[in-house]
Amino acid sequence: MIQDKHQTNGHELENLIDSAIKKVGGKKENDICRYLPTGSGGYIHHFTMRKMKHENPKKLVTMIRQHILNEEKPTAVPPKPRAARGSRKRRDQFLFTKEDIERMLNMARLAGDKEMIRKLTPRKDLKQIKRELISSIRHNQIDHELWNCYVETVTTAEAIPR
Repeated sequence: MIQDKHQTNGHELENLIDSAIKKVGGKKENDICRYLPTGSGGYIHHFTMRKMKHENPKKLVTMIRQHILNEEKPTAVPPKPRAARGSRKRRDQFLFTKEDIERMLNMARLAGDKEMIRKLTPRKDLKQIKRELISSIRHNQIDHELWNCYVETVTTAEAIPR
């Protein structure tokens, strides 16, 4: 007898869901989720609604009646505000073009600011630095910055445990 009552509740719930879908102009069950608010703000997730269908159908019936069927014109609940994702650009960082960095690098060279030169010089891998060093030696040119870059890269590579 209890199962029959649960069955009719299931049929009643399905009928309510169908009429709610028609009222909001949706095509599937998930479309009514946007009209059912949650306690923490925003609308109910479709997984939560599906779980409520089986675990707490009375509450779901109440929510559907209150927010969709008893309303003359149901209003969609605004989505819950989400935290910014890591892929979004940070507003407090400057965006420099390649030309901007080159200009700052030239200004640092003119000022003789070795620390700024080191920070603005693009990182090169060890193979590329070796090639450039060998090339400069073949052309009888001395490039102290390149040598310092080589020394720094080698010491950094040795410091990293493998």
